[in-house]
Amino acid sequence: MAKFLVVVLLLIGAFGAGYYLGQRPVGTLQRTVAELQQSLKDVSRNVLDTTLGIERDLRRRQGLVEAKSRLVQAKAHLADRNFGDAARELGQAVEAVETITKGAKSDDTTNALRDMAGSLREVKLEIEMGKPVSLKKLDELQQRMDQLLNK
Repeated sequence: MAKFLVVVLLLIGAFGAGYYLGQRPVGTLQRTVAELQQSLKDVSRNVLDTTLGIERDLRRRQGLVEAKSRLVQAKAHLADRNFGDAARELGQAVEAVETITKGAKSDDTTNALRDMAGSLREVKLEIEMGKPVSLKKLDELQQRMDQLLNK
């Protein structure tokens, strides 16, 4: 008896589902599926763009932190009157900043980073030429790096 009721309920369910789907035109179902596919593509594209943006920002921040640590080391070497090591550290800071800008689209942040690399290069040349460089100038560069990190 229980099997008979289960079979009858399944038949009623199948008939009801068929009637429901039969009331809807085939084009509506196809349109709904196409809309779902398009929305899924849009969501996937948005997730991918967001992920790439986060990765790009992380690389930029890591490079800036590396460059800032090199700049702080250069300041310490300059305070100790160890000009060769200070120039070497500034050279590595320039390399770290240039690595960030390599292949990046030109925008305000990238232009600011390129300006920063140029300023670091100028200070490095001054040190290598034996010109006196004030710690205040290096402090200003460090503040500019902090501003770039906070963006």
